[in-house]
Amino acid sequence: MYGKMTLREIKKGIYSVGAQDWDRQLFDELIPLPQGTSYNAYVIKGSEKTAIIDTVDPTKDEEFVTNLVELGLSKVDYIIINHAEQDHSGSLPLLLELFPTTPVLCSEKCRELLKTHLGVPYERCQLVTDGEIISLGDKTLEFLITPWVHWPETMLSYCKEEELLFSCDLFGSHYATSDLFLSDYATGEILARRYYAEIMMPFRTSIRNYLQRLSEKRITIIAPSHGPLIAPASFILDLYQKWTADQTTNTAVLLYVSMHGSVRQMAQYLERCLIENDVGVKVINVATADSGTIASALIDASTVIFATPTVLFGPHPAMVTTTYLANVIRPKTRYAVIIGSYGWGGKTVEIITSMLTHIKAEMLPPILVQGVPDEKTRNALSELAIQIAEKHHNNPDILI
Repeated sequence: MYGKMTLREIKKGIYSVGAQDWDRQLFDELIPLPQGTSYNAYVIKGSEKTAIIDTVDPTKDEEFVTNLVELGLSKVDYIIINHAEQDHSGSLPLLLELFPTTPVLCSEKCRELLKTHLGVPYERCQLVTDGEIISLGDKTLEFLITPWVHWPETMLSYCKEEELLFSCDLFGSHYATSDLFLSDYATGEILARRYYAEIMMPFRTSIRNYLQRLSEKRITIIAPSHGPLIAPASFILDLYQKWTADQTTNTAVLLYVSMHGSVRQMAQYLERCLIENDVGVKVINVATADSGTIASALIDASTVIFATPTVLFGPHPAMVTTTYLANVIRPKTRYAVIIGSYGWGGKTVEIITSMLTHIKAEMLPPILVQGVPDEKTRNALSELAIQIAEKHHNNPDILI
């Protein structure tokens, strides 16, 4: 139904005017971008008024303005900012110069952040409230205030007549593509999963509540701030319903790093034992894996295993970074355990445990060995696999 559109027209009078960033490899100096990203902005030309929804990252402002010029926008009635983060609002100061009398419609908290981050004067902002509707003539926009998706000021904009949701960061993906609408659903799901895991997962409870609210509206198309547009909208809505649900899967994520092979031997042996006990396993070497791979694996895993050697008196630095990441993204993990090897001593277990303040998981007894794993260690790992399998099969919130 929807294919490649060189003019970037979504529906009659509704245009995509953002920019693709094919070359960007890192977001916030933190998140790897294996497929680049996009900064999506939109124009709605109603029968009476015209609105711009969001802007682009400042590095792409020339392309953004060129798109506006090609549309022949001599007058704009509203500039709508759903989210104050600079990859969405960064070109707003330029836009305010081009349209010096046009008000900026945003939430109250967004106005504060636009002032502090971009120097936008309060008097340029016109506050909108939750559920407020503005008319563009033959099209209307309803604003849904949705804090903590993923900042405290975020809102969504909904066009009832076209059943189109401008969802800001929600339902997005870091995905540069020439397709206006998502066409490769396999790739789309992988990238959307990474995006959810790294950015949205800490706020899954709030998002779950917003999903309930959105279920009351007819939504055919989702126009996010990153990645291609999505139609049917049910594709991404169904995924978010699954990811934000309380249930986990019969899966253990085994995060490991090994310096001299001892921890690798433990990880490989535990992997075999878990498989023998009908537990799915995802093994990730945190020394080489990127944050998106790790976060994505943790979305619905029931157990996470931290397998690390001891460096001086604590866990390997790569495992410290991974533990911090796991803690801040707040997966719905049910069980956690620490295994590893040490040379002469240390406080690996105490350090990792103290870092897991946001993971509400039952900590299983750790398994640490001095030097290489012996028969006693292998027996302990076998028992651990049996324990994990029993816990998974006896927990009604784990999907077997």
